[in-house]
Amino acid sequence: MEFNSLDAQRDAGEAYIASQAANGWVCLPEHYDDGGFSGGNMNRPALKQLLKDCEAGKVDVIVVYKIDRLSRSLFDFAELSKLFEKWNVAFVSVTQEINTHTSTGRMMLNILMTFAQFEREMIATRIKDKMAATRKRGKWCGGQKPYGYCVVDKKLVVEPEKVPIVRRIFDRYLEIQSPKQIAKELNTDGIKTVTNKNWDRQRVYSVLNNHAYIGEVFYEGKVYPGEHEAIIERATWDTTRRFLQANKRERAMPFHIDDALHGLIRCGHCNGSMMPTSSRRWGRVYRYYTCLRDKEALASTCPIKSVPAGEIENLVISHMTPILQAPEVIAGVRQQTGLKETRIADFLKSDLTSILMPIERKRLMQLLVDHVTVNEDTINIEFRTENIKSIQEAYRDQNP
Repeated sequence: MEFNSLDAQRDAGEAYIASQAANGWVCLPEHYDDGGFSGGNMNRPALKQLLKDCEAGKVDVIVVYKIDRLSRSLFDFAELSKLFEKWNVAFVSVTQEINTHTSTGRMMLNILMTFAQFEREMIATRIKDKMAATRKRGKWCGGQKPYGYCVVDKKLVVEPEKVPIVRRIFDRYLEIQSPKQIAKELNTDGIKTVTNKNWDRQRVYSVLNNHAYIGEVFYEGKVYPGEHEAIIERATWDTTRRFLQANKRERAMPFHIDDALHGLIRCGHCNGSMMPTSSRRWGRVYRYYTCLRDKEALASTCPIKSVPAGEIENLVISHMTPILQAPEVIAGVRQQTGLKETRIADFLKSDLTSILMPIERKRLMQLLVDHVTVNEDTINIEFRTENIKSIQEAYRDQNP
């Protein structure tokens, strides 16, 4: 439009500034307009520029049409007020007769900001209640449509040409339980997602977990019958749930306290971190350090992939032992503790892999090891010898 509300607000502001000409007020030529942005959004380009100019001393007074044009959030405006006070910048609302030059204006400002925040929260509550009521009726509420559906008259309608692809994703998961491999196959066949992007594990999981494919609507932990047509049969969905839950328990296994090289070990081929992982077979837990970049890649190219955690940790300790047995280390420990050198030497020459508790092994490695690089044919271990003093002090604390 030739003359929109922003123009009207600008005219009102300029008229107010003109009325204050006797006080030396001059309107700056810059326009700080954020058309299309909500007052509840602080990440607005014109607002950012305004704050920069205020900090630079270019602005003495901020004039707005209404207070909520600057911010609807009481918390956000409180933070802005602190900045304005710091920069010695006043704030004026044309239609609400607020001027922070005066104590009365500051009081009115706080009152009106409270009501602006209340109004915003009421609007958000009404929108949330409307969406909840709509979903409970099984209706489509907008957002990104599920793969295999299009939106016609605000309703989800099946796209017949994509139905085989959705069923293929579910069927392949029941066969191999590998979203990573499924994504690789879809990309190889040139199949794109709803947003015309390549598939990855998370996008495959989003399909496998979407209740829309069995004609349901999921909202805040509850499931409601949908008004759209299902693509997947209930039996296939239920079997997929069982596999997903089983794999979720497997992935949720926490790091062990004896993952001593966590954060220290890297893949020499991919130059990425190797993260501690574990698997359970026949009631026994097996620990590994797995190449993180290989795990995230759709096409597996890393020749290392993973190494057994226990073996690599024992290898590091075996190379660490000669450092701990050095005469200067023994002498330093004797000086710190007052123990005989023979007792210290006997302890440091013993099999540390068997006598140290897991948490002690981890503490020792985190203190002394700089990094471990695993290559195809070699393993490189770099130590932090400057931390020998810390080891001496730790030994003193444990042997008072």
